[in-house]
Amino acid sequence: MAEAIALMDIDEDENQNHLSKPNKGKNVVVPATTPGGKATPWVEKYRPQSLAVVAAHRDIIDTIDRLTSENRLPHLLLYGPPGTGKTSTILAVARKLYGAQYHNMILELNASDDRGIDVVRKQIQDFASTQSFSFGVAAIIEVGFECLVSFDLVVDLPYAKTSVKLVLLDEADAMTKDAQFALRRVIEKYTKNTRFALICNHVNKIIPALQSRCTRFRFAPLDPMHVGERLKHVIEAEGLDVPESGLEALKCLSNGDMRKALNILQNSEHSSFDVTVLRSAGYSQFTVDMGLMWQMISTHMASQQITEETVYLCTGNPLPQDVQQITHWLLNESFAESYKRISEIKTRKGLALVDIVREVTMFVFKIKMQSDIRVPLISDLADIEYRLSFGCNDKLQLGSLIASFTRARSALVAAAN
Repeated sequence: MAEAIALMDIDEDENQNHLSKPNKGKNVVVPATTPGGKATPWVEKYRPQSLAVVAAHRDIIDTIDRLTSENRLPHLLLYGPPGTGKTSTILAVARKLYGAQYHNMILELNASDDRGIDVVRKQIQDFASTQSFSFGVAAIIEVGFECLVSFDLVVDLPYAKTSVKLVLLDEADAMTKDAQFALRRVIEKYTKNTRFALICNHVNKIIPALQSRCTRFRFAPLDPMHVGERLKHVIEAEGLDVPESGLEALKCLSNGDMRKALNILQNSEHSSFDVTVLRSAGYSQFTVDMGLMWQMISTHMASQQITEETVYLCTGNPLPQDVQQITHWLLNESFAESYKRISEIKTRKGLALVDIVREVTMFVFKIKMQSDIRVPLISDLADIEYRLSFGCNDKLQLGSLIASFTRARSALVAAAN
């Protein structure tokens, strides 16, 4: 009987442990800070440590918090777009359940890497099949520490408390169908001592048999207000100078993705000087006068302000004024002139045509235009973006973009007359 119980390995020193073990996917069990603090991604540095500080989704968080407090936590299936707090929520639950020992009580796997049936049959089943016990001081006094190695005594002790373990499968929608069917049986078999938390972006890729065994929660994209509140906390903690226009640019580009917003903010802060600064000033990367370059470096590093322009240049997205200018050319200039000017600004600022198409599409929704003209134009823009995603020629697609706006312009003129 005693042979069936596997002893838990004692954690090694954290720094040594992370150096010796390969990391896969989103490795969330890492120290919050590193020497110097600058090398730590802010996504991990400012990951919520408790359910109380998880941004947004308060109805979902409160429900999970209540189930955890009442020791009635079911198997969970959290799904929704990236960067909406799914992984942070589960890790906060683990910290609440296990405290400092949560490293021993949780098995975290990124299913995008470990997604085969062998992982379910070996790693997950081996972890789920073992039980973890915590002992009070009274148990050690009564039977002696040496006797605790006997499983028969452990079961009979009134002081031995069985702890439910947690298996976290991130990006579970990447698991193969065979692995999902094997996991279905494992969940049923080891429900008594293990809870499973599945995280995915596309719930339709999870087989119905797994969905029916879990309580489902959908994490919608974060509201800009919640993104702004969290960004203000990070800005204050890091001592950054971000004006309101820069904050609005971060919220706009994140599209409700908190991870993306923090990555953009950190990249903007680290890019104190970049060739994009030179490019925005109209200078080539290889022909800049050295004296002028050092003058620009000193001026930029002295300001250290993350403005709207800094954010857009860091991400490579077209500035709002550039989008407005491009749309003006598309609606007012001839085909040849529009093609020439858009090609020139695209080359000078290093813009991708797919980004231009996406931003122009959003701009089209804002301008006044009859529905019978707007609808086919949006359809054409969607087709252009689709073709660009498959690597079609940029020049041909730029011509198609201008042609679509030329037809829309002709329809607008005819409707006006």
